Amino acid sequence: MSADFLARLAQGVLNLSWQSLVMIAVAGLLLYLAIVRDYEPLLLLPIGAGALLANLPLSPLLGEQGMLTVIYRAGIENELFPLLIFIGIGALTDFGPLLENPRMVLLGAAGQFGIFATLLLALALGFTRNEAASIGIIGAIDGPTSIYVSGILAPQLLGPITVAAYSYMALVPVIMPPVIRLLTSQRERRIRMPYSQRTISKRTRVIFPIAATIIVGILVPFATPLVGSLMLGNLMRESGAVERLTHASANELANIVTLFLGLAVGSTMVGTEFLRLSTLLILLLGILAFAIDTAAGLLFGKLLSALSGGRINPIIGAAGISAFPMAARVVQRIAAEEDFENFILFHAMGANAAGQVASVVAGGVLLALMGAG
Repeated sequence: MSADFLARLAQGVLNLSWQSLVMIAVAGLLLYLAIVRDYEPLLLLPIGAGALLANLPLSPLLGEQGMLTVIYRAGIENELFPLLIFIGIGALTDFGPLLENPRMVLLGAAGQFGIFATLLLALALGFTRNEAASIGIIGAIDGPTSIYVSGILAPQLLGPITVAAYSYMALVPVIMPPVIRLLTSQRERRIRMPYSQRTISKRTRVIFPIAATIIVGILVPFATPLVGSLMLGNLMRESGAVERLTHASANELANIVTLFLGLAVGSTMVGTEFLRLSTLLILLLGILAFAIDTAAGLLFGKLLSALSGGRINPIIGAAGISAFPMAARVVQRIAAEEDFENFILFHAMGANAAGQVASVVAGGVLLALMGAG
């Protein structure tokens, strides 16, 4: 064998940097969380795989014609993938609990407070306005919204922001309970709310996504792509006229786009760009935004409870984030731990559905505030 041939054969080893080794380890951690711990496996596994492939030395998957680059340009640069994901989410979402108790929209709005509080803190730490807005949106605990907003405002931070958003979505059962127990008393957590069985007509269910799109589109034009995609999926679901499209959106389309989305996001986690102090700050600020959102929803829930004479269990306010339906299930579990006959899941689902819509509106508001084109 010639020395030239051996040199070419060893190019991979010679170009292996310490940053690449660290990111390969990070990719392994994401794969471990997805496969062994079952934390958001549908996203964390493709993200981990994308990060692994992107950090192999001299990877032909990157570059002008590389597969990961092509996927990124096809669905992240033009914000296509998050919008397609939202169609699938809408096809899976039941807004019935919210329609039955519309005041739950207040809890959804309160659950977005951490976004703007974290934005101000990020500005104080030296991030630019666009970067701070992208970091703050992590608090919505809504992966597609985080990707959409950061892809427009701060694409250079897309990797850490997306990893933070989806990681904290997976950690909802870990992060929420301590905040709930800290801010509420046992007596408050035991408040029972009557289970309502009021039927929401099909006409109302069909009108809601249309009306929501028109109202939000007029008031917050920057949120139109997000809310329009979400409500399109929900309209297909509630109309019952296009069951094949509804099934495809909620299953095949969502699954394929999720795979491509994860690979594209993972490809942005290149060691030389990812391993910075700003990445650690983003992760810390993201979890702070989540905690503040949960706390704000709880405090507003306590206010509603007081105004109602103690008829509202304040912990449903913690479900006013966008992690649907996981946040509502955590709230129900905590209520059941205090009183096994206390069933507040239906009410928590209403707040959780409101949080889904509110996070989309918050994303549009941030884009408008930052003057996105």
